[in-house]
Amino acid sequence: MEVLVRRGMTKGYEVFSLLTLPAYAAFVLMRKGKGHFTVNRFLRATWAGGAVGCAGGGMLEYVRSSRASEATVTSRRVQHAYDAASLRADDHSTIGAILFAVLTPAILWKRASTVNLVLGGAGIGSAIGLLTHYGRTVTEDITPDVQIPETPIASL
Repeated sequence: MEVLVRRGMTKGYEVFSLLTLPAYAAFVLMRKGKGHFTVNRFLRATWAGGAVGCAGGGMLEYVRSSRASEATVTSRRVQHAYDAASLRADDHSTIGAILFAVLTPAILWKRASTVNLVLGGAGIGSAIGLLTHYGRTVTEDITPDVQIPETPIASL
């Protein structure tokens, strides 16, 4: 169950990092105008949205897994362990988060606080990595299908 909760937290962070960027920009520009849109606030909203997604995804997965039978949880765990597309999406998201957590402070050093630069940059990078994965999928760079073993491994 712990693995599924961690996966839910990861997926929640990825999705909310992706959705927070346009949602916050649209909200500020439509509600308050262009003068209230700052880099510091944008980066803060990005990492806060990712944190909300992480907590929400973990909580939803915990509730879902705690109410399921042990066989169902084991089956879902094995299916997710062999889901190559999901693993590739996580890899792209992680690479983007690390890359942008370093690049954002280097580029925007004087425009925001250090915490917002690093964490917000990671959120933006995570979203860009996820978009990269979806772009590769659309351009026919599809992940190979992996055969799931019939008998579950005893260490699971």
